[in-house]
Amino acid sequence: MRLADKTALITGAARGIGRGCAEAFAAQGAALLLVDVAAPVPGVPYPLGTLSQLEHTEALCREAGAAVMSVAADVRDPAAVASLVSDARDRFGGVDILVNAAGIAAPSGRPVHDITEEQWQLMIDVDLSGAWRMIRAVVPTMVEQRSGSIINVASTAGLVGYRHFAGYVAAKHGMVGLTKAAALDYAPVKVRVNALCPGSVRDDPQAEGRMLSEIARSLEVPVAEHEQTFVQAQPTNALIEPDDVAAAAVWLASDEARQVTGSVLTVDGGFTAR
Repeated sequence: MRLADKTALITGAARGIGRGCAEAFAAQGAALLLVDVAAPVPGVPYPLGTLSQLEHTEALCREAGAAVMSVAADVRDPAAVASLVSDARDRFGGVDILVNAAGIAAPSGRPVHDITEEQWQLMIDVDLSGAWRMIRAVVPTMVEQRSGSIINVASTAGLVGYRHFAGYVAAKHGMVGLTKAAALDYAPVKVRVNALCPGSVRDDPQAEGRMLSEIARSLEVPVAEHEQTFVQAQPTNALIEPDDVAAAAVWLASDEARQVTGSVLTVDGGFTAR
């Protein structure tokens, strides 16, 4: 029980990596505040997580014995973000761990000059500014406690470029930069900030993820063939599983990583080693 007596706030928890982290944290003894927009977002061309999926994540964590509550909230809304932290303090007494897993993969699939102002702003607002808002809201509690672990779920797109994904790449590079700057800001008060950079994460039916298939769709790769296409780029000849990312997040959240801050940990099967 590596996270016993700790409270974790996880965004993007309805499905995919967010759900994987929620289940892994529950198994390690953490209390949980699970957050997801749980609704369509205008401009995002695919269905996002739903309220029923968020409630299912909550139920899975309860089955593991965790104290848990879930809230539908949009990381683009500063008032909603502030309310989340207030909810965590009221219910659990504070926040020890923040996992910024909320994110979108599209609108994408076009060169830079074809990206509209609205499409650019939407991607940055969710994938980068959303993480910044969550950090800004949570850090005062962590500073007061003089402890905390913030984990930003970035991407290999935060380390290398991808054709026709300029908005996503810019947002994830920005998240890596935000991680390093925040780590230096809060190191003196024992609040750690690290980034996880997953590679191609399989759309595990149990986690109800669909990020990889939507990336494939943006690249006009047939969805029925997308796993085989992405595996060809993997040195390990295997896609990353949500559990792989969650296991790395558990370690970063635990006291075992107490001297780890400002780090960028890849979980990509060697993709960025080339």
